[in-house]
Amino acid sequence: MSVPVFNITPNLTVSKLCLGTMTFGEQNSMLQSFHLLDQAFNAGINFFDSAEMYPVPQRAETQGRSEEYLGRWIRDRRIPRDRIVLATKVAGPSGQMTWIRNGPKCLDATNITEAIDNSLLRMQTDYIDLYQIHWPDRYVPMFGETEYHPTRQFSSVSIEEQLDALGRAVDAGKIRYIGLSNETPYGIMKFNQVAEKMACFPKIVSVQNSYNLLCRTFDSGLAECCHHERIGLLAYSPLAMGILSGKYFAPDGGPADGRLNLFRGRYSEAESRYNLSNKMIKAATMEYLGIAKKYGLHPVSLAIGFVLRHPLVASAIFGATNSWQLREIIDGCKVELTPEIIEDINEVHGRFPNPCP
Repeated sequence: MSVPVFNITPNLTVSKLCLGTMTFGEQNSMLQSFHLLDQAFNAGINFFDSAEMYPVPQRAETQGRSEEYLGRWIRDRRIPRDRIVLATKVAGPSGQMTWIRNGPKCLDATNITEAIDNSLLRMQTDYIDLYQIHWPDRYVPMFGETEYHPTRQFSSVSIEEQLDALGRAVDAGKIRYIGLSNETPYGIMKFNQVAEKMACFPKIVSVQNSYNLLCRTFDSGLAECCHHERIGLLAYSPLAMGILSGKYFAPDGGPADGRLNLFRGRYSEAESRYNLSNKMIKAATMEYLGIAKKYGLHPVSLAIGFVLRHPLVASAIFGATNSWQLREIIDGCKVELTPEIIEDINEVHGRFPNPCP
């Protein structure tokens, strides 16, 4: 089956499914990663997403391997570069990942330029199709936080400086387009406001935020911005870190190699949002599993079908550690959810709104 495509811009066409590489180099060896990439590419997926900090959980010993494996695969398989859409991300301010540019402390021009050059080297490519700011260079509630606290604002690099550095990389042919990730409506509008004011700066074409049955916060504010600014949503975690497959609420607690089991206590970004002890998460998930059973659908197909039906979703970014998981995701493209299914979904959402914000 060929995966459908979406035109983010007239010159940037991506498959509606994007294989995320955050397990490459940690849960997946290079050989295993190559097999997954082969399977995805042969199914019609042309879009692959990485980040300089991957794999996760992030460690100094493994940092950059995901990009390296992706680049080696393209080179070893001799895939024409124009048949692949490569996306990667620069890490925002972080006091924990001291092995990445001493923090990194900020997203100034030096940090952005260094990050781009290092990603190009690791992926053995002349250019990156879509380069994204992984998270904002300013205080923003994210990864499970829902309330903004003005007193937590810290000094940040201006959007002008960030766009100038990215624009220089575009002019140099190092990147083609730029995007944001884990952003807010304010952030999107400010970036585009600055880009419109300074015609030489590139405009944002995409935003990579979480979107799934357990997290529909995109629809409250961000969707309006994306619609009017013509920005595509790259929806990550369409299965809510695997929760919507139902595996973690099996009597045995799910497979030992499931990420939320395997890295328990070591993966704070995921656990703060996808907390398996949260009763609301379990209750909502069980309701969605019931809907899938009612209509004879695989739970993964219900979850993927829901995300892909959104008119602003350019692509759903998913992770897979083995072949059968990848097949389940691809099969989700075949599903078209009926109005009756959507009505049932919305009824559950009304009772359990966004337990994984």
